[in-house]
Amino acid sequence: MLYKLDFTVEYDSTMAQQGLLGVWEEEAEAALGAKDAGVVKDLWKVVGERKVVAIVEVENPDVLDRILFDLPIMQKMGHHVQVEVKSLRRYEDFAADVKSRIGRAA
Repeated sequence: MLYKLDFTVEYDSTMAQQGLLGVWEEEAEAALGAKDAGVVKDLWKVVGERKVVAIVEVENPDVLDRILFDLPIMQKMGHHVQVEVKSLRRYEDFAADVKSRIGRAA
C-alpha cells in the first residue's frame, strides 16, 4: 500500500537549533536508508519550513504505524512532530476503474 506522509517538525525553547539539526541528521540517515531499501519511494523537504513529504510503500497500516514509532525523530522528539497520513491509489488503477464504469447504470 502506498501512503503520503506529511511531517511537520516543531521544537520548543529548551532545544537549540543545533540540537534539532542533530536529531534531523540522524533521521535523514534513516530516511535515506529506507529509500535505498525501497520502502520510501521518494522524499522532499519543503523549502523554508520544517516540513518533509514522503511517499512510502508498506504491506499494511500496521507496518506503517510500527515504522513511524521507530523513527529516530519520533523517539527523540515525537511530541513535537505531527504526521499526516493519507492512503494513495495508483492512478492507473483509478483510470481502469473509471473506464470500467463508463456506461454502467447507476
